[in-house]
Amino acid sequence: MRLLRKILYPFSLLYSGITHLRNRMYDLGFLESRSFGLPVICVGNLSVGGTGKSPMIEYLISLLKEEFAVATLSRGYKGESKGFYLLKGTEEAKAVGDEPLQFKSKFPEITVAVDEKRRRGIEMLLNSENRPEVILLDDAFQHRQVEAGLNILLTSYGKLYSEDHVLPTGDLREGRGGAGRAQLVVVTKCPMDLSPSEKETIRKKLSLNGDQQLFFSGISYGSRVMSAASQLELRDLGKFQLVTGIANPRPLTDHLASQNLEFDHLSFPDHHNFKETEIEALRKHSFVLTTEKDYMRLKGHLAPENLYYLPMEMTFLSREEQQRFDLLVKQYCRRS
Repeated sequence: MRLLRKILYPFSLLYSGITHLRNRMYDLGFLESRSFGLPVICVGNLSVGGTGKSPMIEYLISLLKEEFAVATLSRGYKGESKGFYLLKGTEEAKAVGDEPLQFKSKFPEITVAVDEKRRRGIEMLLNSENRPEVILLDDAFQHRQVEAGLNILLTSYGKLYSEDHVLPTGDLREGRGGAGRAQLVVVTKCPMDLSPSEKETIRKKLSLNGDQQLFFSGISYGSRVMSAASQLELRDLGKFQLVTGIANPRPLTDHLASQNLEFDHLSFPDHHNFKETEIEALRKHSFVLTTEKDYMRLKGHLAPENLYYLPMEMTFLSREEQQRFDLLVKQYCRRS
């Protein structure tokens, strides 16, 4: 695979040139980027997934929902719905996408919408009965038709965008220079004991400009596994079948191994829509543990007493960083 990516390097240069030209057209005003009269926060990345956008969206929902009427807008990746759609929470993941359904299931009081065209989706939300006061755009950093007032760029600790290359040689959707559009940059999936010296090394690697703020976060897992039927202590589980359909399951498998748990791991591609034959095979297991996102796709297909997920959330590495991040986000929303 590495050799093939090196062979494809000329195509990477071509793709990089095309995305650079497109961004310049927006920057110079030859292509229209529309802003809206309310706070619009974009959460995204430069790479093709696996940086923790969903936990960040959920963090922002929790942070803002008590003060503002919050809406999320996603494209509904791998969902079958077309056009603008407001979620009720009773849909199947294959219809609207697993992440929007997860947001609506965890936060039924907020508005959750999908639309492959973000500008149209925002216009529909503004004309809806429950007009939002803040809109969170999920995975929209490259959607330049909308000019978000606040851009939050995520990059994984194990694969910084500064050390990656544009597709197909690497995993970047656009060149590293695109990071300059972000006001806040968050290094995700960090070890919780990341040292100050390593933070400084990462800061230098990212080469942020003077107006950008840098933060570090990790993943915090729950002590219990959850299902529609019950909750169980993670430490009390016997051997189980782990099923993941996410870009990078390594942090999860490392965590489970650190708890001295015994499991077999069945890994699928990110946002995998399970086939009936795969579901039939999973029904043979008496205990299946999965991620919250995968749970959205598997619930209703496996018996509730056999299917569980392990909750997780994004956690800033220090209280000071969390307070500074929260203040910047709330100040933006209040000003706008």
